[in-house]
Amino acid sequence: MNNICVSLIGAPTDIGAGMLGARMGPEALRVAGLGGAIEQFGITVRDCGNVVGPANPWQPAVEGFRHLPEVIAWNRAVHDAVHAELAMGRLPVLLGGDHSLAIGSISAVARHCREEHKKLRVLWFDAHADFNTAALTPSGNLHGMPVASLCGHGPRELVEMAGFVPALNPKDIRQIGIRSVDAGEKRLVHDAGIEVYDMRFIDEMGMRHTMELVLALIGPDTHLHVSLDVDFLDPDIAPGVGTTVRGGPTYREAQLCMEMIADTGRLASLDVVELNPALDVRNRTADLAVDLIESLFGKSTLMRGN
Repeated sequence: MNNICVSLIGAPTDIGAGMLGARMGPEALRVAGLGGAIEQFGITVRDCGNVVGPANPWQPAVEGFRHLPEVIAWNRAVHDAVHAELAMGRLPVLLGGDHSLAIGSISAVARHCREEHKKLRVLWFDAHADFNTAALTPSGNLHGMPVASLCGHGPRELVEMAGFVPALNPKDIRQIGIRSVDAGEKRLVHDAGIEVYDMRFIDEMGMRHTMELVLALIGPDTHLHVSLDVDFLDPDIAPGVGTTVRGGPTYREAQLCMEMIADTGRLASLDVVELNPALDVRNRTADLAVDLIESLFGKSTLMRGN
């Protein structure tokens, strides 16, 4: 992987979240040494700085959506920045910001895959399914709706961002670590046919078997995108998120996920989202996120021979 160039793209906004603070996530990741951590593997890192978007007006929901115009603007900026880096043959790493930004990021990846005639596989690491709609959401917060939007259920401006609908075929996404899903949302996820590996499955089958299933049939023509919501992790080890859910993966389970992804050699784009330094303890969650990203790019605890 050391012949690639990684592009860091900050998106400092909490526009889609229900709590302020995720806008500080990109700088926390930089302070935790993300660029240098990736460079140690001989990879060129290019920090593109931050995309720009509207301020958070902190208003109530309108017709089931909070801050929809602002979310659209941020996602367009993310889409354009991510697509530009992919077109240059680079590996974009989106530094969020809240998880609504994945609409722009993954729309850009889907557009790139169509242009390059590649298959797409999205690994969605999250405590939540993020498949809410305006009719179901109790809050209107769009960080609970990105998967639904990408799969064709949502506001037209978000659904059509890739240039075709749906941007993401539900059969091309795998959700890992899910443990908090609304009842109506659960029905939609099942109806869509998304493969979900929730914490019950992981507890029963183990993380290794889970990841073997998640990574099955990924070949040389597959673009592998990882969307890592930091609340995927257990809050005991990652307190710096606004939507903590107890019972998440342990440090070693999370490391195993990243190491097995690295083993495929197919990682081609990455989101790191929902880091909220305002809720963190001495940047501990950012440090852990950087540690996991190191594993994605080649750090391994393996002591076995090749």
